[in-house]
Amino acid sequence: MSSRPLILASLLLSIGCTAASKDATPATETPAQDASNANAKAPGNIVDVAVNAGQFKTLAAALTAAGLVETLQGPGPFTVFAPTDDAFAKLPPGALDKLLADPAQLKAVLLLHVVSGKVMAADVAGLDEATAMSGGKLPIDTSNGVKIGGAVVTTADVEASNGVIHIIDTVLLPG
Repeated sequence: MSSRPLILASLLLSIGCTAASKDATPATETPAQDASNANAKAPGNIVDVAVNAGQFKTLAAALTAAGLVETLQGPGPFTVFAPTDDAFAKLPPGALDKLLADPAQLKAVLLLHVVSGKVMAADVAGLDEATAMSGGKLPIDTSNGVKIGGAVVTTADVEASNGVIHIIDTVLLPG
């Protein structure tokens, strides 16, 4: 049996669904853009947006363990460089457990991912560094995409009601 009728039916269904809804997301957008578009319509706070994205379970658990959930649900504005679950998985064996067992150290690491104010991707062009809420300096490199503290920004400008999230591929560590 040829798969052409199935592909054609899927394509027609997709086109029909898109045409039926003015708010439908174009098929050319990535899932991250879909999430960003949904957030642009009715974003929650930084914590809500991160939890609803589904790729920040470890970050959410760490924020809870460090007592930072209430802070990041506050008025802000905040810029959060949010490491994904995959970024946390790249930590050396035992490092995450060690951090989770030491709330003060965990809080310091997490605050290295937060900058006061709402810094959009377009604002970064003229910056060499950002000061994190931990007091640490985060070097910014825009020579090939955007890197903050050595982490690649994989998705920028995910809006929240109290700031913005930039998704990164690496957990930032003091050093």
